[in-house]
Amino acid sequence: MHTSKTISRSRKVILAGVSALSLIVAVQAPLPFLGDAGAAFAATGQMSNADAAAAVKPAVVTVLADLKPQAAEQGGAPGAMPPDEFYRRFFGENGPFGGMPGMPQMPGQGAPQAPAEGGKALGSGFVVSADGYIVTNNHVIENASKIQVKTEDGKELDATLVGADAKNDIAVLKVKADKPLPTAAWGDSDALRVGDSVLAIGDPFGIGTTVTSGIVSARGRDLNSGPYDDFIQVDASINHGNSGGPLVNGDGKVVGINTAIYSPNGGNVGLGFAIPAVQAQKVVQAIIENGSIEHGFIGVSIQPVDESIASALGLTDAKGALVASVQDGSPAAAGDLKAGDVVLEVNGTAVDTPRNLSRAIADLTPGATAELTLWRGGDKTTAKVTVGKLGGEEMAAASSPAAAGAEVPALGMSVEALTPEIASGMGLPEDVAGVVVTQVKPDGQAAGEGLREGDVIVSVNQKPVTSAKDVTAALDAAQKDKRSAALLMVQRGDSRSFVAVPFAHS
Repeated sequence: MHTSKTISRSRKVILAGVSALSLIVAVQAPLPFLGDAGAAFAATGQMSNADAAAAVKPAVVTVLADLKPQAAEQGGAPGAMPPDEFYRRFFGENGPFGGMPGMPQMPGQGAPQAPAEGGKALGSGFVVSADGYIVTNNHVIENASKIQVKTEDGKELDATLVGADAKNDIAVLKVKADKPLPTAAWGDSDALRVGDSVLAIGDPFGIGTTVTSGIVSARGRDLNSGPYDDFIQVDASINHGNSGGPLVNGDGKVVGINTAIYSPNGGNVGLGFAIPAVQAQKVVQAIIENGSIEHGFIGVSIQPVDESIASALGLTDAKGALVASVQDGSPAAAGDLKAGDVVLEVNGTAVDTPRNLSRAIADLTPGATAELTLWRGGDKTTAKVTVGKLGGEEMAAASSPAAAGAEVPALGMSVEALTPEIASGMGLPEDVAGVVVTQVKPDGQAAGEGLREGDVIVSVNQKPVTSAKDVTAALDAAQKDKRSAALLMVQRGDSRSFVAVPFAHS
């Protein structure tokens, strides 16, 4: 499991206890949201997750990976435990990791550093087919030279890597066994509700398969750890070694892959995160069938639509993904997408946020056609884009609003034409056209949106501007249309983004 004091991409291991909860309540009917546990509760008057645990536990395995030397020397691959992040073992020298390479104690405890021959990574996984396909996290096995799995009955099996998807942090392994292996069944993670009971199963700290319980605390969490974050947040105790293990619902079905925790104080504070099964299952199936997965790509930079931007564009709702820029030669450029378009739907499915668009495009097969419903120039239109293959760049990079700006008292700033001399002095490319911000009133609207002197305004309300007169005309037109804000395309350095600046009240 990877964790940090901020968000979960490093591997500091967290220790935590699990508290027990006794329920002294009598009911006469099963609790449907608890599955079999609800029936057990109704029959015995005691809460039990035993049936759900028994359905999955035999299929859970421990994953051990020998890391390549260069990975250990550089601090370890994701899933490893570099010296400055390892946990203070509460087992002492006779614990489960005694003498294991790459498992040092915390600095100051006199523990040896990671050996030159490489370290080890510990994680969990679960069997999804009787012939030996196993699911785990990519960060557990990344940069591994050798992978082994240990089944619940103690058998140690060599595993081969079938394929991995780093962007979703999922990997699929394959083992050969002398008999069919017990399997875990996928469940419907979309059906999970906040408050539903769940179990986290894995091998924390290498002590053996362990079951912890909790509830779904939130849905759709974005940890900024990858382009497709959509985590299930749970309060079940998750620790180092749980990475790749299953999150299980009351019916004993896998609804997620335990992946990360968040800890502001170095301890398990009940903030665990799992990849939803609906998302994971698609990736796993593609890897099993093809040995890899290809994500769709269209080549746009996008940003959220807030209330100010929606007002400036004449949108009723602050929903969609605003196209900040289109990459030259990309599928989006070929499909005639333009900066300032707002993507509202992909193949008939609503796009409420930029992440919805990223996920929808990523799930499409390269070569497929994406029909996009757009908001452009105050009206809906459509565009068809042939999806490309995602390479080193993301399908859609969320732009950070680059400040804000516009001209005249309506926005509280001053501008002047961007001459070649000014552009050269600012280090801007020769083809950049617009107006440069020369002054920003500290208490003005533009300052409130973060505009700075030296920012270049390329367009106002999607109309190119090259003079203060152009800016004023665009603003007057917007006010006549009863818009409450102006939409500016702002260039700062090498990046561009849209910023909505509300008009000053007269």
